[in-house]
Amino acid sequence: MAFETRTWMSGMQPTLTEFYDTHPIHEAEILAKLRAAGDTLEDLTQDRLSAFDQDHYGGTDVVDLLAARAGVTSSHHVLDVCSGMGGPARWLAHTIGCRVTGIDLTESRVNSAIRLTQMVGLQQLVQFVQGDATAMHLDDATYDVVLSQEAWLHIPDKPGVVSECVRVTRPGGAIAFTDVVVRTPLAADEESRMAREMHAPNLATIELYSQLFEAHGCSIESCEDLSAEWTRVLADRHQMYRSLRDTTVARFGEQHYATWDATYEFFVGLYAAGRLGGVRMVARKPTDT
Repeated sequence: MAFETRTWMSGMQPTLTEFYDTHPIHEAEILAKLRAAGDTLEDLTQDRLSAFDQDHYGGTDVVDLLAARAGVTSSHHVLDVCSGMGGPARWLAHTIGCRVTGIDLTESRVNSAIRLTQMVGLQQLVQFVQGDATAMHLDDATYDVVLSQEAWLHIPDKPGVVSECVRVTRPGGAIAFTDVVVRTPLAADEESRMAREMHAPNLATIELYSQLFEAHGCSIESCEDLSAEWTRVLADRHQMYRSLRDTTVARFGEQHYATWDATYEFFVGLYAAGRLGGVRMVARKPTDT
């Protein structure tokens, strides 16, 4: 992908799409790990794929927990907002038997999600579409549950994404998500770096998310502070990214790896300093809308 290497090496900041196109965790890396573990793609199962395809904090355990908080059942149609390569969507379909639609802005992630889903034979339950989470081309009141994991930090328009999630949820349905939040105000240079390097402008607080859902008539069923847990998880995640140095350099170049490593070190440092944290929240849409 020559354009990706050129974007980073020229000193220009990548777009959000390019940020994920050049992410250390990508389809080729997942497949390489499977082959290295002795798996053959011809008879790949979701149980095996799930060891490598969960591009979020905490693996399948936290997917199970988020789904349990939202009350997902086999009869539900779930929308995964900012679904990435589809790991959580496939896991839910595989373990619960629900239908899942994933929507993501990044075309390469959507295409990877579709291919990986076909590899494990879950395409009858899981589908993916490309789209903007603040302007989803999806019908009103369609989904029993809307889920999202560590994605809204990338969306400047927090009222917009909340409004859209509420709109597409059926009356009485749940919106359950995890996201990066501000615990103590960031300095101007920290805000700038988060916006520029992590594509995380206009970070929200826990209080803001609660207020946005309540403004749409939703009730907050649960709100859990994940800051301490994520501080540990992200430190481990940073070391995992460093373990991918050789493949990252081979694919995107030395400067790209060095830039990514410095950015993630800064990001993890904000957690260690108590400036950033995490939240798991479940909002319930009223039944009379």
